[in-house]
Amino acid sequence: MEGYIQQRKTEMLQLIEKLVNIDSGSYVKKGIDEIGRILQKKYEEIGFVVEVKTEAKYGNHLVIRHEHSLHPKIILVAHMDTVFPEGTVKKRPFQMKGSRAYGPGVVDMKSSLVELLYAMKALVHCGSNACENVQIILNGDEEIGSPSSRELIEEQSMGKEYALIMEPARKDGSLVTARRGGGRYKLMIKGKAAHSGIEPEKGRSAIEELAYKIIQLHNLTNHEQGISVNVGIISGGSSVNTISDNAVAHIDIRITEKEQAQELEKKIKRICANTEVRGTEIQLEGAISRPPMEYNEQTEKLLHIIQEVGEEIGLHVHNTATGGGGDASFTSATGVPTVDGLGPVGGNAHSKEEYIEIDTLTERTILLAKTIERLSR
Repeated sequence: MEGYIQQRKTEMLQLIEKLVNIDSGSYVKKGIDEIGRILQKKYEEIGFVVEVKTEAKYGNHLVIRHEHSLHPKIILVAHMDTVFPEGTVKKRPFQMKGSRAYGPGVVDMKSSLVELLYAMKALVHCGSNACENVQIILNGDEEIGSPSSRELIEEQSMGKEYALIMEPARKDGSLVTARRGGGRYKLMIKGKAAHSGIEPEKGRSAIEELAYKIIQLHNLTNHEQGISVNVGIISGGSSVNTISDNAVAHIDIRITEKEQAQELEKKIKRICANTEVRGTEIQLEGAISRPPMEYNEQTEKLLHIIQEVGEEIGLHVHNTATGGGGDASFTSATGVPTVDGLGPVGGNAHSKEEYIEIDTLTERTILLAKTIERLSR
């Protein structure tokens, strides 16, 4: 198996280049669907059946399993969308410099898509029945919170024994065994406009009300408990000499334990139920929508299996927690032991400097294929 994968390093890089050079931001449906068609053909060529879940707004999702598969125990999840807008590829297409490859989405997660495909190719090539023990989901909206694929992931996770999520490994090669959950809110405040010099007493400042709310919301943050409330974007008003009649805030929420969600939501609603500035009105939209991926005994057992496989191929595998969200939260919340970060090693995701370490592409593919074999025994 190792030899088969190592011999296809150039082939894998060529496919990564092809995928990276397709704009597939979360709202670039045509690009995501093009990537889906490329991968669908690749999987069908090696005996897999691909079901396309058509979406009107977002990219289509793919549900993939081997044609002889009956009751697969392992679910693997990867996403085809990136955070980059249409036109990014033209400005900075795929390129290799030394030991690294660069390009929009190269690590998050075009390379993981190729790694997953070639792990399946290797299992098929070696005649391993483990290729029949996997259910693969490739979704098209992970970077915006998986609004149309969450239900699909949760549904497909039911009855599975293991979940392997293909987000990239951390810069030091660590797998991810815990992620924070969270959500987004939009706070809209309506005031009353007035000239700030001639008759300011007739105005009701939406911006002033928002200022009170920002302080109250930020005071809900408790770093020791892993709770973060951040007002990241604000807007409002029409001119500097007008009492503002409107203000809007976009709020990011992060939690570490699922039990924290209900109480935090109550506190946010309580803050937004009353106004400090008489005559202003408040409207709140949103929710804590992504559960945390919590480290537990089941996760630890799965991690140890992956680490044992790693030792067999000379790869020391470590684990870490991260504040970022991901689809691993959904599989974990259904009770399936979940480990994330099984993609290649890289860094600077979502930036112009995003990269993968080229040499980790084949070693991570070997680790993934052999892990699937071990879990299928």
